[in-house]
Amino acid sequence: MDILANLRAFLAAARHGSFSEAGRQLHVVPSVIAKRIGDLEHVTGTRLFNRSTRKVTLTPAGQKFQLKAGAFVSDFEEVIAGMRRDEGALEGHIRLKAPTTLTMLYLSDVLNAFQRENERITMEVVLMDRSVNPVEEGFDIAIGGRSASYEGVIDVPLCRLSQVVCASPEYLRQRGAPGHPRELADHDCLVFTPTGPTWFFDTERGPISIDVPQRLAANDNYVLFNAACKGNGIAILPRYVVKDALRSKTLESVLSGYPLQSTWLKVLVPKRRQGVARIDALISWLSRHLGEVPPWEAD
Repeated sequence: MDILANLRAFLAAARHGSFSEAGRQLHVVPSVIAKRIGDLEHVTGTRLFNRSTRKVTLTPAGQKFQLKAGAFVSDFEEVIAGMRRDEGALEGHIRLKAPTTLTMLYLSDVLNAFQRENERITMEVVLMDRSVNPVEEGFDIAIGGRSASYEGVIDVPLCRLSQVVCASPEYLRQRGAPGHPRELADHDCLVFTPTGPTWFFDTERGPISIDVPQRLAANDNYVLFNAACKGNGIAILPRYVVKDALRSKTLESVLSGYPLQSTWLKVLVPKRRQGVARIDALISWLSRHLGEVPPWEAD
């Protein structure tokens, strides 16, 4: 029995929720995936998946097993990569989580350049905007702007993320511009779901938080950007999304006297992945290309 192949089949099925999709990813038929997982269940003496005609889901035992299996496979692959490495060339696979809009606009270029410099590195980039624990979800690193931190995970700040409270000129003509954050209670607000409807500001008397009414909530900044441009409300949006719209006056900044609390783009990396050459190299690359002046602030 090939334990490593069985573990890879298990991890692929857990990730995709499907034996068929796991088979496509590993270039085998679904029956091979099912057999490999059956072998694992026989060895462990427990059911790892609940099976239905449409999908498979991890059992509680399977969820615990996923963490250990992912760590085992990553460690094995790192050993093999180290044995194959020659003349200082980096080699191996990196599984990475990154924010959707930022990656589409800027980060994809940075990551592509890293791979051009390191031809033996393979990558899987998963786009999502919620905060994730990279240990629990099987990522080598997770890039994000949320403030969450996790046990066994190191935070590496990359750059400050400036954000803007903004609305279209049409909306402001119809509804007027708020003069104080508390006036947002009388406005239509466009809310980024991962951060929620509580907006945080700094004032001369200290920080304040405002619960805003949600005309639209979305987990993607570009959806909120389009809604703001169409005059549907006031949004908090990253400067990398709105800089051109502010320049062209498609959107206007409001509440400029009440700065938003600082947000940082950072890398979350499991402690056990620190010191892995390819992971450290990617973090250094990100810091070098985003650290001092990120590309969306360059002009």
